Amino acid sequence: MTTRAQPASLIREGADLAPTVGPGMRAEPSMATVGDYLALMKPRVMSLVVFTALVGLLVAPGAVHPLIGFTALLCIAVGAGASGALNMWYDADIDAVMTRTARRPIPAGRVLPGEALAFGLTLSVGSVVVLGLLVDPLAGGLLAFTIFFYVVVYTMWLKRATPQNIVIGGAAGALPPMIGWAAATGAVGLEPILLFLIIFFWTPPHFWALSLYRAGDYARAGVPMLPVVSGSEETRRQVFLYTLVLVPLGVAPWPLGFAGALYGALAIVTGAIMLALAWAVRRSDAESAARRLFAFSILYLFLLYAVLLVDRLAPAGFGLGS
Repeated sequence: MTTRAQPASLIREGADLAPTVGPGMRAEPSMATVGDYLALMKPRVMSLVVFTALVGLLVAPGAVHPLIGFTALLCIAVGAGASGALNMWYDADIDAVMTRTARRPIPAGRVLPGEALAFGLTLSVGSVVVLGLLVDPLAGGLLAFTIFFYVVVYTMWLKRATPQNIVIGGAAGALPPMIGWAAATGAVGLEPILLFLIIFFWTPPHFWALSLYRAGDYARAGVPMLPVVSGSEETRRQVFLYTLVLVPLGVAPWPLGFAGALYGALAIVTGAIMLALAWAVRRSDAESAARRLFAFSILYLFLLYAVLLVDRLAPAGFGLGS
C-alpha cells in the first residue's frame, strides 16, 4: 500500500521521535502509549455510538441474552473506534493545521500513520467478523457498511469535496441504533429507521453550530464546511431549517405508538428549546449563540434516547410505558 505523505507539522514536531534505521541498525520500538491508541478511537464519539446502539438493542422487541448483547455492543464500540483511527490516519494533514485537532496522536508525532492504519484495519475486520458470526449477519453487514461509509465515503471523499459533507456523511453516525436493533431481532423495521432519521437530521445543526465558531480552523485546513463556502448567514439559515425538521421527528415516536407520554412530554419540551436556540443562531451571528446550540444539542439527543429507553423499560404499573 502506498503511504500518504506525512503532514509538515508531523515531520517538524515528530522528527526527533522518528527512529533512524540503516544497515546494521535495529528500529526502535514505537513511542505510542495505550492512551494514544485509545485517543485514536475517538472515545467521546464512541461513547455516543455505543449509547445509541444500546438503546436500539434494548427497545427492540423480544429478549436478548446478556452475553449476546454485550458482544454486540463491544463489536459496535470497536468498529466505531476503528472508524476513528482510520479517519485520523487519513486526515493527519488536516488535523495538523487545525487548533482543535493539532494535538491528536498522529500530528503530534506520538503515533506513526502506518501504525494507525494497521490498528484501524485490524479493529475493523475483527469487529465485523465477530459481530456477523457470533451475533447476527445483518448486524455485521450494517457495521461493515457504517465503517466503509464513514472512512471512504465521508472521510476520503465528501469531507474535502462538498459543504454537504456533514449532511450525507451523517448517515454513518445515525446507523448504530439500527445495528443494535438488528443484533436483537435480525431485522430492521420502521422504529429503528425513525431512530436513524432523528440522528441524521440532528447532525447538521449540531456540527454546523460548531463550525460557525471554528470556521477559521476549517478554512486553514481547506475543508469546505458550509460557513467557509457559503458564509455565516447561509449556515445559520440551514441550521434553523434542519432543526425545524428534526423537532417533529424527535416527537414522532410518541404519536406513532413507539413511546409513551413521558417521552412525548420530554421531546416536546426539549424540542422547543432546540428551536429557540436555533432561532437565536438564525437571528444573530454571535459566537455565544452557536456555542449554546452546540452544547444543548448533545444534551437533547442524549435525553431523547435515554427517556425512550426508560419509557420502554419502565414497569407498566408506573404508567410510563408505551
